[in-house]
Amino acid sequence: MRLQLSPELQAFREEMRTFFTTQVPQEIRDTVAAHRPLSKEQYVGAMRALNAAGLAVPHWPVEWGGKDWTPLQRHIWREEMQLADVPEPLPFNASMIGPVLAAFGNQEQKERFLPKTANLDIWWCQGFSEPDAGSDLASLRTTAVRDGDDWVVNGQKTWTTLGQHADWIFCLVRTDPGAEKKQRGISMLVFPMDTPGVTLRPIQLIDGGHEVNEVFFEDVRVPAENLIGEENGGWTIAKFLLGNERVGIARIGSTKRMLAQAKEHARDITVDGRPLLDDPFMAARIAELENDLVALELTALRVVADSSGGKQNPASSVLKLRGSELQQRATELMVDIAGPLSLASFAGEGSDVPDWARVTTPHYLNYRKVSIYGGSNEVQRTIIAGSILGL
Repeated sequence: MRLQLSPELQAFREEMRTFFTTQVPQEIRDTVAAHRPLSKEQYVGAMRALNAAGLAVPHWPVEWGGKDWTPLQRHIWREEMQLADVPEPLPFNASMIGPVLAAFGNQEQKERFLPKTANLDIWWCQGFSEPDAGSDLASLRTTAVRDGDDWVVNGQKTWTTLGQHADWIFCLVRTDPGAEKKQRGISMLVFPMDTPGVTLRPIQLIDGGHEVNEVFFEDVRVPAENLIGEENGGWTIAKFLLGNERVGIARIGSTKRMLAQAKEHARDITVDGRPLLDDPFMAARIAELENDLVALELTALRVVADSSGGKQNPASSVLKLRGSELQQRATELMVDIAGPLSLASFAGEGSDVPDWARVTTPHYLNYRKVSIYGGSNEVQRTIIAGSILGL
């Protein structure tokens, strides 16, 4: 099944495809295609190339660099970017704090942060999860106490993705420990990562990479002007931000690209003298995954079309849930196609094992996270049951 586009939208798709395949450095795209980690310089280079062309933050308000695009145009933009192996604009900037500042920030904060956020002149990281407050985010215990013109922050955050590159952090803190409901006593503060009292420590992942960190705050003084939105209004902001994050987590274009790669490798791998792709079980498995991906794409279009006025469609939880499951299934498929070659995960550059096969297992292991971050899939099922099914 294919979506039928109007001639205007087909021309728009071609415009996006041409830009992404010609204007973003090939070495950056090759790194993404090979499922290798990007350097900070590669992230910055890709996002600045997009921003220079007005393509970094099309979902933002037009006055801050956005485009007055339809939901379908935004979908095409994202899909063609992923299909071209172009790194998506850094989500902490483009999909999280940027929309939050545009919706909840005051004019001074918008002018101060939004242009630099769109151009990655400021690299943001997210301070939400804590050792005892992950899926149950409202249980967070990092505190901020008002002291004159400052807030004094103490506590700890964990799983801070790419915090080692970050210039600033947007952080949920408890500003009213006595609130009747724990959700009502939370605020959002932003502050530089080099503020005295901030300590960052790396967490090594099972795939061998350094992608996440834990962050400690000890008497960190944050100017009162760095409060985003209203005091004790952070839970509303957090829900808005997580709704944006969940839509992006679906990553339909990336999964399509992974499936295309899987087919290529299945043609090259032979079993009993014939291509693995000719095996009926393998062909059926790929076809099933492709069909599930089309269904998810149609759902994504409906969700984006129904999200307006700063209120996220609760069906974004469906995208997060199903999108993460399909990504994990695609990584499992790649491991199975590689077979015994997938065991050479940390082989050196001189290995006879093809590059694509060497990264299948680390990629599979890394993608175990997608069913957890942005709200675990168990939490998404609860949201779906209550907000959509009325159970």
